[in-house]
Amino acid sequence: MKGFQIQQKGERRISAALRIMLVVVLLAVQIGFVVAISYFMQEYLALAYGAVQVGALFLAVHIYNEPGELSYKLIWFILLLLAPPVGMILWFLWGGAAQKRHLPQNTKRFPDEPESVRMRSEIAVDKLTRQLPAWSRTANYLCRRDFQLYQNTSVTYLPEGAILLRNLIDRAAKAERFIFLEYFILAEGKLWDELEKILCAKAREGVEVKIIFDDFGNIKRFSGETIDRLREVGVEVFIFNPVHEYVNRLHFNYRDHRKIACIDGDVAYTGGVNIADEYANLIERFGYWKDSGVCLEGEGAWGLTASFIRMCVNLGGVMHNEHDYYRPHTPVKSEGFCQPFTDGPQNNPDNPAEDVFLQMISGARRFLYITTPYFIPDESLMRALCIAGDGGVDVRLMLPGKPGTPTAWRSRTLASSSNTA
Repeated sequence: MKGFQIQQKGERRISAALRIMLVVVLLAVQIGFVVAISYFMQEYLALAYGAVQVGALFLAVHIYNEPGELSYKLIWFILLLLAPPVGMILWFLWGGAAQKRHLPQNTKRFPDEPESVRMRSEIAVDKLTRQLPAWSRTANYLCRRDFQLYQNTSVTYLPEGAILLRNLIDRAAKAERFIFLEYFILAEGKLWDELEKILCAKAREGVEVKIIFDDFGNIKRFSGETIDRLREVGVEVFIFNPVHEYVNRLHFNYRDHRKIACIDGDVAYTGGVNIADEYANLIERFGYWKDSGVCLEGEGAWGLTASFIRMCVNLGGVMHNEHDYYRPHTPVKSEGFCQPFTDGPQNNPDNPAEDVFLQMISGARRFLYITTPYFIPDESLMRALCIAGDGGVDVRLMLPGKPGTPTAWRSRTLASSSNTA
């Protein structure tokens, strides 16, 4: 049995490597074709090449006047001025409007929230403004982007991946209506084996089970055989943005990093924990793995459930019941406020998460503590942190001691630079 599992793992890795190689080859062919056109024009069509140079200059001015980070624009300036045909073609293929568009949208539309829900949210915002005026600006900003403010929500902080995942699995075993999972990584292993048995058993019982996972995050860790087993028993599986599609638009760089689990409408989980053994420290990859999350019970759980449904419908999924069926059915009495929100390609070019971070940083008065596995701030975030620190706010960053990716090493370099400045 162990030998068969090793063989399967090897086959998955070979398949993943071939898919990645295919994407790389297709990109190389496109770039080679563009460079060849540029060379041909420069050698044999001098007049046309001159016209392209003028066009590239105007395009560079247009890019400069567009909103966005200067560091991003600088790459296009260099490319347009040094190799005008290459820069212009790549801009129209990979930049410009291509980066501002959403991923291909399904024709079905998620219905607007009932007026009663919006009214309750407005009442909650008014109450929040009276009790915690410093937070009213952020709450209003998110409400204008259809992220409602809820009350009567119990929020439990789960400081470790093992705690969160055990809590989630135990809740899933008691599900009666539906289980929705949306994750960047679903990795086969001890955790998945336990969860898969529960999902398949629940699907056989008639519980609605839907899974969304990112193709790139699972390209080596989730097999086609597993997907087939799930679908055979009625589990609906949706693959977000397969890496072999949209190569000509670089849409494969648009990933779904959400970690959302919704159970029966009454409970929802989110945070930094994926479903993989290393997140519960059942295996060791980069030392002790520290990620955390929250469990929402009550009205606020609908915020995450609604986000899952929007993504599912956009990927071609069908909801088998009216949307009220998926709302919380068990009342919870709790003080405070809850406003779940999501970000990603569906919001493009709007970035609600970044905007909320900027508002929180600029609103800090005494201290600002940040823990994150990836600290790759753009100019606006870095400047906001430095302004807060220079203004007397106690700013502290907690970053991984053993970075798992090159970007994490980069984050430590940035943090050291900002600490020295």
